Amino acid sequence: MTIEIEDDAATIAARAVERLRLAEARLARRRQSDCGPSENARAAMRFILERADAGATVTPSELAQHLAISAASVTGMLDRLHAGGLIAFVANPTDRRSKFVVPFDRGTDPDAIDPVTAQIRAFAAELPDDAADHVAAFLDRVREVVDAECA
Repeated sequence: MTIEIEDDAATIAARAVERLRLAEARLARRRQSDCGPSENARAAMRFILERADAGATVTPSELAQHLAISAASVTGMLDRLHAGGLIAFVANPTDRRSKFVVPFDRGTDPDAIDPVTAQIRAFAAELPDDAADHVAAFLDRVREVVDAECA
């Protein structure tokens, strides 16, 4: 006996999201050991570059809060990024006990830090505007569900 599964549009979309979540989990595991900076380090670099481009500063504490990780984890990550030549530290002129994290090489292309994001942006640019709006709204709702899990 053969069981037929109906593949309506909603089921196809839900399965695609599940495949995406599994691929993201596999990528995160690969990045932990095989593939350069961790996902948190990549997110940190994106945040540091975005803040620098906006003329704002970033402290290690702000970075820890943004990434929702401990200060100790941030310290280790920043040490590795500094050793890799991606960031530098400058003294906070109003509080000598604190420091700011700045990108070391302003010529660093954010897409080089995370080429997956660059490819996703290119794919998104190919979507018609109305489709892009629907996809974005759908993915935002999926993200909200994921963020709310175990929160």
